[in-house]
Amino acid sequence: MSWNGKFVRLDENRWQIPSDYMEGMRTDAVIFANDAIVEQIRSDDSPQQVANMACIPGIVGKSIAMPDIHLGYGFPIGGVVAVNVDDGFISPGGIGFDINCGVRLIRTDLQIEDVTKNISDLVDELFRNIPSGLGSKGLVDVNLREIEEILTNGSEWAIENGYGWEKDLEFTEESGKMLGADSQFVSQKARRRGLSQLGSLGSGNHFLEVDVVDKIFDEGVAKVFGLREGQITITIHCGSRGCGYQIAADYLQEMEHYAKENNVSVPDKQLACAPLVSNLGSNYFSAMSCGANYAWTNRQLITHWIRRSFENVMNDSSENMGIDVVYDVAHNIAKKERHFVDGKCMDVLVHRKGATRAFCAERPEVPMKYRYVGQPVIIPGDMVTGTYVLVGESRAMNETFGSSCHGAGRKMSRKFAAESIDVNGVRDAMIKDNIYFKSGGEGLAEEAPQAYKDVSQVVSVMCNSNLARKVVKLKPIGVVKG
Repeated sequence: MSWNGKFVRLDENRWQIPSDYMEGMRTDAVIFANDAIVEQIRSDDSPQQVANMACIPGIVGKSIAMPDIHLGYGFPIGGVVAVNVDDGFISPGGIGFDINCGVRLIRTDLQIEDVTKNISDLVDELFRNIPSGLGSKGLVDVNLREIEEILTNGSEWAIENGYGWEKDLEFTEESGKMLGADSQFVSQKARRRGLSQLGSLGSGNHFLEVDVVDKIFDEGVAKVFGLREGQITITIHCGSRGCGYQIAADYLQEMEHYAKENNVSVPDKQLACAPLVSNLGSNYFSAMSCGANYAWTNRQLITHWIRRSFENVMNDSSENMGIDVVYDVAHNIAKKERHFVDGKCMDVLVHRKGATRAFCAERPEVPMKYRYVGQPVIIPGDMVTGTYVLVGESRAMNETFGSSCHGAGRKMSRKFAAESIDVNGVRDAMIKDNIYFKSGGEGLAEEAPQAYKDVSQVVSVMCNSNLARKVVKLKPIGVVKG
């Protein structure tokens, strides 16, 4: 399927679907892309989903999509929509099933030469300690009472129970705890699905990488982030596992019923939504916040096991090795934030689905250590190309509600990739690039580099649009795949 709708070019990196494209659009839709990427974007129906997003009641500003956009449920992956908190609607399709899927970057004081001879042992140890793959279970046993505490308090629970350091919270978005969380609005099924999965990666595109800082683009900001060339870092990409999925599934069903009963007019039933101030909208926001807290706890527990794994292999303490969190940021979430819209300061709810917060310097939400440079923005590519670390720019606050892309973005569906890509070729390419890897699942072909857009191109669109700027590039030397 290819999309042949109406595009108006605004500049080198922005394309507009005007509000007169279809009935029901309340605003224009803007897609960030260059010439090469826009042709890939046209290959599926995701631009139509960006137009559909513009029909959400209470939307303010534009309907926005990032260059890593591809087809999703309701919203495309890569979609951003803000609504007025007073009369806007919240949509689970604008957040996704994997609530608070996100990325955490961890730095160390180790250099590449310190781990070269140990990389296979390190990855094997990480693979043993951090379960991956479909249905994987974590190493931490919790009961239903503890799940309630996790849903309410997020990463605070992990720190209080010895899974990390107090300073980890400072470098986690929202300090690892959404204050709107209320576990009474989370079903027993969702709670039970989360019982056994804490501290696990899951499957699909989730991963853990041991990386080396390969290139420095901005030495001053890199120094503030504690990053230097040749340094070993670790990148975690995962979310809220079955708990978050069940929360989304539960409320999508309720939202669809609400939309039908109340004649909510949206062009796709997958955009089912309810007023944020309604009981249903408020309850979903509280439940979604619980799912976000579960995900931050999950990444915090994985951080704990990373530290233990490095200690076991390197025969040194995590403190001595300087294994510290650089930043942890969500890319499937809705957040209440304050932004300028058409020159007016407003309280809005920003849906980010496959989009990363990219706040600029001086925003109070940015940790004090980074306050004068801006928030770290972590953009994984694929398991061979590696990850970019960017920093948010002020224009993002005006153009995208302080948002950036979240990764390379798929250019092949999982089904097409699985049918057309040779798994042995993927393995051979990783061996050739000296990347030691372990996989907990059978979806290696689905995650092959050729199934994704070129992350360098995607990042260039962000930087050329002055939404963010490059700080460093990380290259994988060891990979654990879900």
